[in-house]
Amino acid sequence: MPVPTKIDQGALTPRTALARLRAGNERFVTGKQLDRDWAGEVAATSGGQFPVAAFVGCIDSRVPPEIVFDLSLGEVFAARTAGNVVDDDVLGSLEFAAAVAGVKVIVVLGHTACGAVKGACDGVELEHLTGLLAKITPAVEDVSGETAPGSGDAELVTKVVERHVERTVAMITDQSQTLRSLVEQGRLAVVGAVYNLESGTVTWGDSAH
Repeated sequence: MPVPTKIDQGALTPRTALARLRAGNERFVTGKQLDRDWAGEVAATSGGQFPVAAFVGCIDSRVPPEIVFDLSLGEVFAARTAGNVVDDDVLGSLEFAAAVAGVKVIVVLGHTACGAVKGACDGVELEHLTGLLAKITPAVEDVSGETAPGSGDAELVTKVVERHVERTVAMITDQSQTLRSLVEQGRLAVVGAVYNLESGTVTWGDSAH
């Protein structure tokens, strides 16, 4: 599949862009990834890029969005922080991706057994990490009613992962008028998803409205 062009990007809607990501993950899970000419993609994207999606993902080495969604060079922006946490810099990056570069969908991608979520559940404190985990704590409290219930309960961790994704999806449009306006105009979708480390499958949540 060729890398996306300006015409390709312009023809997509949030719905069709999301369908493209779903199909890519299905190929990944079933081992039917597309054959790619990486050198050709380097050449094809050297003069510009027309991505169709942006990801807010975790830095976890097992969840590279370009691979688990079987994507080409130039197809996505990827902002990755521990626990897929969003701050002002990430929000600014997403505003660039959507309002300037024209992506059709933003995916907040959490994953099962997330170490950052476990750290928030355990109340871990470590220099700059403490402030990052504090951004996950509201999801912990939503699920458990406690600030640091402990990460020994795998089901609890999964629920916190899911809740943190939901909160982040809402926060992106709550805090960025630029992105909220694009969503309201039907030009952008902000969607939550959780990647399963054991199966490679992605479970999709609701979109921001």
